[in-house]
Amino acid sequence: MTINSLNFLTFKENYQFYAQKSLWQCCFGVDATTITVEVNVDSGIGYHLVGLPDNAIKESNYRIAAALQNNGYKIPGKKITINMAPADLRKEGSAYDLTLAVGILAASKQIQAEHIEDYLIMGELSLDGSLQPIRGALPIAVKALEEGYKGFILPSQNAKEAAIVEGLKVFGIDNIKQVIHFFDKGDPIEQTIIDTKAEFEKNLNYPNLILVTLKVRNP
Repeated sequence: MTINSLNFLTFKENYQFYAQKSLWQCCFGVDATTITVEVNVDSGIGYHLVGLPDNAIKESNYRIAAALQNNGYKIPGKKITINMAPADLRKEGSAYDLTLAVGILAASKQIQAEHIEDYLIMGELSLDGSLQPIRGALPIAVKALEEGYKGFILPSQNAKEAAIVEGLKVFGIDNIKQVIHFFDKGDPIEQTIIDTKAEFEKNLNYPNLILVTLKVRNP
Protein backbone atom coordinates (compact mmCIF):
# COMPACT_ATOMS: atom_id res chain seq x y z
CA MET A 1 0.00 0.00 0.00
CA THR A 2 2.08 2.00 -1.29
CA ILE A 3 1.47 1.85 1.87
CA ASN A 4 2.00 4.38 4.03
CA SER A 5 0.51 7.59 4.60
CA LEU A 6 -2.96 8.06 5.89
CA ASN A 7 -4.73 5.29 7.74
CA PHE A 8 -8.42 5.50 8.53
CA LEU A 9 -11.38 3.38 9.62
CA THR A 10 -14.98 4.14 8.72
CA PHE A 11 -18.29 2.47 9.53
CA LYS A 12 -21.29 2.24 7.23
CA GLU A 13 -24.80 1.35 8.21
CA ASN A 14 -25.45 -2.38 8.57
CA TYR A 15 -21.89 -3.46 7.93
CA GLN A 16 -18.30 -2.48 8.54
CA PHE A 17 -16.26 -0.71 5.90
CA TYR A 18 -12.50 -0.66 6.29
CA ALA A 19 -10.17 1.53 4.29
CA GLN A 20 -6.42 1.82 4.24
CA LYS A 21 -4.88 4.76 2.42
CA SER A 22 -1.15 5.03 1.88
CA LEU A 23 1.52 6.68 -0.17
CA TRP A 24 4.14 5.10 -2.33
CA GLN A 25 6.76 6.52 -4.65
CA CYS A 26 7.43 5.53 -8.24
CA CYS A 27 10.25 6.69 -10.45
CA PHE A 28 10.10 8.32 -13.85
CA GLY A 29 13.66 8.90 -15.01
CA VAL A 30 15.50 10.05 -11.91
CA ASP A 31 12.49 11.68 -10.28
CA ALA A 32 10.14 10.05 -7.78
CA THR A 33 6.41 10.64 -7.97
CA THR A 34 3.98 10.03 -5.13
CA ILE A 35 1.27 7.46 -5.81
CA THR A 36 -1.64 7.19 -3.38
CA VAL A 37 -3.00 3.68 -2.90
CA GLU A 38 -6.35 3.16 -1.20
CA VAL A 39 -7.45 -0.29 -0.06
CA ASN A 40 -11.15 -0.78 0.66
CA VAL A 41 -12.53 -4.01 2.16
CA ASP A 42 -16.30 -4.29 1.83
CA SER A 43 -19.06 -6.88 2.01
CA GLY A 44 -19.26 -9.11 -1.05
CA ILE A 45 -16.69 -10.99 -3.09
CA GLY A 46 -14.15 -9.76 -5.64
CA TYR A 47 -10.75 -8.20 -6.17
CA HIS A 48 -10.69 -4.95 -8.13
CA LEU A 49 -7.49 -3.04 -8.90
CA VAL A 50 -7.97 0.32 -10.62
CA GLY A 51 -5.83 3.31 -11.59
CA LEU A 52 -3.99 2.21 -14.78
CA PRO A 53 -1.85 -0.62 -13.31
CA ASP A 54 0.34 -2.57 -15.74
CA ASN A 55 0.34 -6.36 -16.00
CA ALA A 56 3.01 -6.77 -13.31
CA ILE A 57 0.76 -4.96 -10.83
CA LYS A 58 -2.37 -6.79 -11.98
CA GLU A 59 -0.60 -10.09 -11.32
CA SER A 60 0.43 -8.98 -7.83
CA ASN A 61 -2.66 -10.52 -6.26
CA TYR A 62 -1.28 -14.00 -6.98
CA ARG A 63 2.07 -13.20 -5.39
CA ILE A 64 0.39 -11.49 -2.45
CA ALA A 65 -2.07 -14.33 -1.86
CA ALA A 66 0.69 -16.95 -1.80
CA ALA A 67 3.04 -14.85 0.33
CA LEU A 68 0.34 -14.16 2.92
CA GLN A 69 -0.86 -17.75 3.04
CA ASN A 70 2.68 -19.05 3.45
CA ASN A 71 3.18 -16.73 6.42
CA GLY A 72 -0.05 -17.37 8.32
CA TYR A 73 -2.28 -14.64 6.83
CA LYS A 74 -4.72 -14.41 3.94
CA ILE A 75 -6.51 -12.20 1.49
CA PRO A 76 -9.98 -11.89 3.07
CA GLY A 77 -12.90 -13.47 1.24
CA LYS A 78 -14.62 -10.13 0.78
CA LYS A 79 -14.85 -7.45 -1.88
CA ILE A 80 -11.48 -5.70 -2.10
CA THR A 81 -11.12 -2.52 -4.13
CA ILE A 82 -7.68 -0.98 -4.57
CA ASN A 83 -7.35 2.45 -6.11
CA MET A 84 -4.03 3.85 -7.32
CA ALA A 85 -4.11 7.61 -7.72
CA PRO A 86 -3.70 9.71 -9.75
CA ALA A 87 -5.88 7.54 -11.96
CA ASP A 88 -4.60 8.99 -15.23
CA LEU A 89 -0.95 8.10 -14.56
CA ARG A 90 0.14 4.62 -15.62
CA LYS A 91 1.77 2.60 -12.83
CA GLU A 92 4.40 0.00 -13.59
CA GLY A 93 6.43 -2.66 -11.84
CA SER A 94 6.22 -5.15 -9.01
CA ALA A 95 7.54 -2.91 -6.22
CA TYR A 96 3.97 -2.26 -5.12
CA ASP A 97 3.58 -5.85 -3.86
CA LEU A 98 4.58 -5.24 -0.27
CA THR A 99 2.60 -2.02 -0.10
CA LEU A 100 -0.57 -3.68 -1.33
CA ALA A 101 -0.11 -6.69 0.96
CA VAL A 102 0.34 -4.62 4.12
CA GLY A 103 -2.54 -2.38 3.07
CA ILE A 104 -4.86 -5.37 2.69
CA LEU A 105 -3.82 -6.74 6.08
CA ALA A 106 -4.36 -3.36 7.74
CA ALA A 107 -7.67 -2.64 5.98
CA SER A 108 -9.04 -6.07 6.92
CA LYS A 109 -7.85 -5.62 10.51
CA GLN A 110 -5.61 -8.66 10.44
CA ILE A 111 -2.81 -6.47 11.79
CA GLN A 112 -2.50 -3.22 13.71
CA ALA A 113 -1.29 -0.25 11.70
CA GLU A 114 -1.29 2.64 14.12
CA HIS A 115 1.86 4.32 12.81
CA ILE A 116 1.87 3.03 9.24
CA GLU A 117 1.42 6.55 7.87
CA ASP A 118 4.91 7.45 9.11
CA TYR A 119 6.67 4.95 6.86
CA LEU A 120 7.19 4.38 3.18
CA ILE A 121 7.03 0.64 2.42
CA MET A 122 8.10 -0.98 -0.84
CA GLY A 123 9.20 -4.34 -2.19
CA GLU A 124 8.52 -7.13 -4.64
CA LEU A 125 7.20 -10.30 -3.02
CA SER A 126 8.23 -13.86 -3.76
CA LEU A 127 5.66 -16.59 -3.15
CA ASP A 128 7.24 -17.53 0.18
CA GLY A 129 7.09 -13.93 1.43
CA SER A 130 10.74 -13.11 0.85
CA LEU A 131 11.58 -9.85 -0.90
CA GLN A 132 13.20 -9.08 -4.22
CA PRO A 133 15.07 -5.80 -4.84
CA ILE A 134 13.42 -2.76 -6.36
CA ARG A 135 14.63 -0.04 -8.72
CA GLY A 136 15.12 3.62 -7.90
CA ALA A 137 15.67 3.34 -4.16
CA LEU A 138 17.86 6.45 -3.96
CA PRO A 139 15.54 9.00 -5.64
CA ILE A 140 12.61 7.48 -3.79
CA ALA A 141 14.45 7.94 -0.48
CA VAL A 142 15.17 11.57 -1.37
CA LYS A 143 11.48 12.15 -2.07
CA ALA A 144 10.47 10.37 1.13
CA LEU A 145 12.69 12.69 3.14
CA GLU A 146 11.26 15.74 1.39
CA GLU A 147 7.73 14.61 2.23
CA GLY A 148 8.51 14.08 5.90
CA TYR A 149 8.44 10.31 6.24
CA LYS A 150 9.91 8.96 9.46
CA GLY A 151 11.33 5.88 7.81
CA PHE A 152 11.68 3.85 4.62
CA ILE A 153 11.12 0.08 4.76
CA LEU A 154 12.39 -1.77 1.69
CA PRO A 155 14.26 -4.93 0.63
CA SER A 156 17.61 -5.36 2.34
CA GLN A 157 19.34 -5.49 -1.06
CA ASN A 158 18.45 -1.80 -1.56
CA ALA A 159 18.94 -0.58 2.00
CA LYS A 160 22.48 0.77 1.61
CA GLU A 161 21.51 2.73 -1.47
CA ALA A 162 18.60 4.40 0.31
CA ALA A 163 20.62 4.98 3.48
CA ILE A 164 22.85 7.44 1.63
CA VAL A 165 20.11 10.00 2.24
CA GLU A 166 20.87 11.67 5.57
CA GLY A 167 17.95 12.37 7.89
CA LEU A 168 15.82 9.41 6.78
CA LYS A 169 15.72 6.18 8.77
CA VAL A 170 16.11 3.19 6.46
CA PHE A 171 15.12 -0.35 7.41
CA GLY A 172 16.11 -3.26 5.18
CA ILE A 173 14.02 -6.42 5.46
CA ASP A 174 14.16 -9.90 3.93
CA ASN A 175 10.62 -11.17 4.53
CA ILE A 176 7.11 -9.75 4.80
CA LYS A 177 6.84 -11.11 8.34
CA GLN A 178 9.36 -8.55 9.53
CA VAL A 179 7.24 -5.58 8.50
CA ILE A 180 4.05 -7.27 9.76
CA HIS A 181 5.56 -7.88 13.20
CA PHE A 182 7.06 -4.38 13.21
CA PHE A 183 3.61 -2.78 13.01
CA ASP A 184 1.50 -5.47 14.65
CA LYS A 185 3.74 -6.52 17.55
CA GLY A 186 6.27 -3.73 17.82
CA ASP A 187 9.20 -6.00 16.93
CA PRO A 188 12.18 -3.79 16.01
CA ILE A 189 13.86 -3.78 12.60
CA GLU A 190 17.55 -2.96 12.56
CA GLN A 191 18.22 0.41 10.98
CA THR A 192 20.65 0.50 8.08
CA ILE A 193 23.36 3.09 8.68
CA ILE A 194 26.28 3.60 6.34
CA ASP A 195 29.43 5.68 6.45
CA THR A 196 29.32 7.44 3.08
CA LYS A 197 32.97 8.47 3.27
CA ALA A 198 34.07 4.89 3.95
CA GLU A 199 31.87 3.59 1.13
CA PHE A 200 33.41 6.10 -1.26
CA GLU A 201 36.95 5.19 -0.25
CA LYS A 202 36.17 1.50 -0.60
CA ASN A 203 34.93 2.07 -4.15
CA LEU A 204 38.17 3.77 -5.14
CA ASN A 205 39.28 0.30 -6.18
CA TYR A 206 36.50 0.28 -8.77
CA PRO A 207 37.10 3.28 -11.07
CA ASN A 208 34.54 2.08 -13.61
CA LEU A 209 31.84 2.19 -10.95
CA ILE A 210 32.82 5.69 -9.92
CA LEU A 211 32.85 6.82 -13.56
CA VAL A 212 29.31 5.56 -14.06
CA THR A 213 28.20 7.34 -10.91
CA LEU A 214 29.76 10.59 -12.08
CA LYS A 215 28.07 10.28 -15.45
CA VAL A 216 24.69 9.84 -13.81
CA ARG A 217 25.16 12.78 -11.48
CA ASN A 218 26.63 15.05 -14.13
CA PRO A 219 24.67 14.51 -17.36
